[in-house]
Amino acid sequence: MPDVFTPEDRSRVMRAVKSKNTTPELRVRRAAHKLGYRFRLYRKDLPGRPDLVFAKHRTVIFVHGCFWHAHDCARGARIPKTNTEYWLQKRARNQARDAKAREDLEALGWRVATIWECETKPLETLKATLHAIFKEKTGDGAF
Repeated sequence: MPDVFTPEDRSRVMRAVKSKNTTPELRVRRAAHKLGYRFRLYRKDLPGRPDLVFAKHRTVIFVHGCFWHAHDCARGARIPKTNTEYWLQKRARNQARDAKAREDLEALGWRVATIWECETKPLETLKATLHAIFKEKTGDGAF
């Protein structure tokens, strides 16, 4: 089925989608800060410009939207009924770009974690996820 928008309208709709300071990202930032983890945002000198960079821990976190990065949850598994081929290709490109950024960061000695949009809603789960990311590095959760 063809796209229901004209190319100009589609462009306008896509421009309105935020890539920085999204709600899931703000949730992760608030939770990390409350837990005492300090970070920088969007370091341009790192591959993929990670959402949060914990330089002290050599750890980066990407906060991915489930739909845009084709997560295996209900929202991410949803495939639009219109312009299906475009969306499948778009999401495949996003996944390929994510994998390349992860590979490049790991090659530079960074630990890479991904927090999905669906994992940010229950605050306790998000806190547990953040603790697990850093506990994995130190072995005991300590800084």
